[in-house]
Amino acid sequence: MATSYLTDEHIAGFDRYKYCSVDTSPLSNYVMHPFWNAVVKRLPRWLAPNLMTFVGFLLLIFNFALLTWYDPQFRASSSQHPDDALVPNWVWLVCGFAHFLSHTLDGCDGKQARRTGSSSPLGELFDHGLDSWATMFFPTAIYSMFGRGTEYGITVTQMYMVVWVVMIGFIMSHWEKYNTGTLFLPWGYDMSQVAMFVMYIAAFFCGQDLWRTHLPMGLRFHYLFLFSFYGGFLFISLPHTLGNLYRSTSEGSGRNLSLYEGMLPLLSPVLLFLLCMVWLKISPMDILEQQPRLFYFMSGTVFANIACRLIIAQMSNTRCEGVNALLWPLMLIVAAVCAAPLGQWELVLLIGYTVMATLLHIHFGVCVVVQMADHFNINIFTLKKQD
Repeated sequence: MATSYLTDEHIAGFDRYKYCSVDTSPLSNYVMHPFWNAVVKRLPRWLAPNLMTFVGFLLLIFNFALLTWYDPQFRASSSQHPDDALVPNWVWLVCGFAHFLSHTLDGCDGKQARRTGSSSPLGELFDHGLDSWATMFFPTAIYSMFGRGTEYGITVTQMYMVVWVVMIGFIMSHWEKYNTGTLFLPWGYDMSQVAMFVMYIAAFFCGQDLWRTHLPMGLRFHYLFLFSFYGGFLFISLPHTLGNLYRSTSEGSGRNLSLYEGMLPLLSPVLLFLLCMVWLKISPMDILEQQPRLFYFMSGTVFANIACRLIIAQMSNTRCEGVNALLWPLMLIVAAVCAAPLGQWELVLLIGYTVMATLLHIHFGVCVVVQMADHFNINIFTLKKQD
């Protein structure tokens, strides 16, 4: 690859890097880690951790593609669109199995790296970089269970906020590490993964009408779904992050950055959120109603690029960039939508920008991985034979 996204300063930082994390989740410590420890003992030693990470990510893409085929507009489960065919029951079983396997591979890759003596900064960057993109795939898959609507479903705007809650939760963990030097693993991740698996299996055995069941006190499943994400962020993730930052600052145990430097990693995510909100607010064709899946994918892809660059900065102990380069063309598109009605050209701009952002993000990821693999003299998807 001719393009080198990593500077000499980045490379030197990766050479000095040491992984530091804290996981206090009871579910992770008493259920998931013992299970993953048992699984990893049965894996062949030739299996490369990065290959496990990549296969797990491909399974999420498979789920996204499968549900896109059967439910492109999130109307299959909607009571307001009875003419749309339901997602076949077997799809939920396949998605549940793929989701479980993906989560298991994600939990075992680091353990396999330590078991085979192949741990490296590349493995962590590869894992967390793909996780940043997965923040969009997880919630959009579940959306097909509820579908659009207000009676039993979820509006496309409410779901977009769910996607953003997941993405913000992810970026805050790495913003926290950027300032403190320690990755405090969020409690909500494993809980949400287990809950999603249970929902897939329940949808397979009970059908999608299960989510239209009336619960006590007038509650409905889609209310619980929304509250679990919104409430989990406001009452668990956000206080947890702010508390860790406060302790690190008061004890002087973090990087002791200035307020401006400490907040700099949040500039691009905030800009992305504001630009997308302005676009949705002034869109003449109501772009989110017309193409929700495409808009979710665009937002998640640009977010992943922003998050990956933050992860590189915090791992290499270098200064985070200000405005992500992918945001400049988005600013022009939003300005064009504000300036004059574009008709169908608005959709053309969304498609074109999504394709461009996806290709540039993939190019960025591939180049960074190859550059790091060359520097550390390691294979990406295979393990070198030890002498």
